[in-house]
Amino acid sequence: QVQLVESGGGLVQAGGSLRLSCAASGSIFSINAMGWYRQAPGKQRELVAVITSGGRTTYADSAKGRFTIYRDIAKNTVYLQMNSLKPEDTAVYYCNADYGLGHHEDWGQGTQVTVSS
Repeated sequence: QVQLVESGGGLVQAGGSLRLSCAASGSIFSINAMGWYRQAPGKQRELVAVITSGGRTTYADSAKGRFTIYRDIAKNTVYLQMNSLKPEDTAVYYCNADYGLGHHEDWGQGTQVTVSS
């Protein structure tokens, strides 16, 4: 299993920035990829960005050009730098780890991001 602890959410005005952090522990050497997802009220959870163990990144169209996912391998931590935030970015953001040959998944507890207009 992989344990994930998120931090960095909060309230920010439109146009502002936030950085989310996700610290991983446990079976970290079996991680295939880590990603950020978000879920707004009344909506399904959606992918925001993913980074693979090889460092390849993938972004949702809504995140391209504004968000950056990166990692600090020494700290077993993945970050999501969010710039030019919009009210529609308001959601609970969840960290996800895909690990093992069976592509198991574990999730963090979520962190609230609220962008005011």
